[in-house]
Amino acid sequence: MAGKFDAIIIGAGIIGASVGLELARRGWRTLNVDRLPAAGYGSTSASCAIIRSHYSTLDGTALAFEGYQYWRHWAAHLSVEDERGLARFEEVGCAIMKTELNGHMASICANLDALNIAWEDWDNDTIMKRLPIYDLRSFAPAKRMDDPGFGEATGPSMSGAVFTPQAGYITDPQLATHNVQMAAEAAGAKFLFNADVTAIRRSGGRACGITLANGDEIDAPVVVNVAGPHSAKINQLAGVADGMKIKTRALRQEVVHVPSPPGFDYMAHGPVTSDSDIACYSRPETGNHILYGSEDPECDGREWVDPDDYNTEFTDQWQTQALRAGQRVPSLQIPNQATGVVSLYDVTDDWIPIYDRSDLPGFYMAVGTSGNQFKNAPVAGAMMAELIIRCQDGHDHDTDPVQFDYVYTKRQANIGFFSRNREINPDSSFSVLG
Repeated sequence: MAGKFDAIIIGAGIIGASVGLELARRGWRTLNVDRLPAAGYGSTSASCAIIRSHYSTLDGTALAFEGYQYWRHWAAHLSVEDERGLARFEEVGCAIMKTELNGHMASICANLDALNIAWEDWDNDTIMKRLPIYDLRSFAPAKRMDDPGFGEATGPSMSGAVFTPQAGYITDPQLATHNVQMAAEAAGAKFLFNADVTAIRRSGGRACGITLANGDEIDAPVVVNVAGPHSAKINQLAGVADGMKIKTRALRQEVVHVPSPPGFDYMAHGPVTSDSDIACYSRPETGNHILYGSEDPECDGREWVDPDDYNTEFTDQWQTQALRAGQRVPSLQIPNQATGVVSLYDVTDDWIPIYDRSDLPGFYMAVGTSGNQFKNAPVAGAMMAELIIRCQDGHDHDTDPVQFDYVYTKRQANIGFFSRNREINPDSSFSVLG
């Protein structure tokens, strides 16, 4: 692609497109480059796109609640029309079961209280009124389906749940990304698809552009890695991976779609749920189905893969997750034919993303985001734009972390919390829950 740019963003998923949008709105000439044929076709399109604010850390909670506000004001945030329509936010709330694994939600509710985020304390009777399909016996710890004790109750009834009404899901994550692309292009941004990056070029000890597989060289003093599950490979191309304390890897995941039990309309009455007792989260899915994802219990081996060479077919993990869900919803009718999604997460060592500069001047990263950062994409784009502009103006972010003012919640975020050189955060859940 001819022309010189102020910034090249590698990746056009929801976060990459948001970085392009925010820089373009600040007057930068930006180019998003993606190896796939359209925006949001990679791990973004496979996202469960859940919007929720409960996190194990206060910083993560604050970022998520700020992100929630953008989705509530999606049309105003975009300020453009999209001929495909706008992605829809279904604000159905989120019910999080109280378990020993999450400390019966005490520390998480403390985070919610610190930020004045609404939550309700549900006893078991309330749960059964909302979800009469539930069996409230405990089945913890989560087991593999070949375990002799699989499916057997292991303790008394559950001890209730915490319900956060300001939560839900985005119906079409790929459409949401197209919405952001339209807004970015309206601000002057460019997008290049079917383009594979093979080199990060340097000049004078700084990033100066990229080389594509077809030999084209594109110049820019800023290159931003938002490559999702390919982020580690892009960091290797840039020569910055060895200098990072926190690394990223691609993790294979399976998500299950099953019909709602007979007589219950989950699309109309089902909230988002998180249930560490059975190691599943869920949300309503099109066609009165329920989507179930894994909360990564210890008994399940994690399958770290090469993002260019992994099994895209369902395995027995699909059946294990469906049967775990069936412990909580015994009337669940599990089909013989697996349906759902097989895709990849881009995961850091502590499952908290990296929003940072790198040891190569001009090379930045918004990585380790898959699994639990879709919700934060709009604010992450703005936060990255602020970081990049400040660092390019000479600010030393490593010694004096950039502070970012949240628009909606009127808080100030320390972007250093998401540093590549942080110590592993012991408060993390070390799972998709963040």
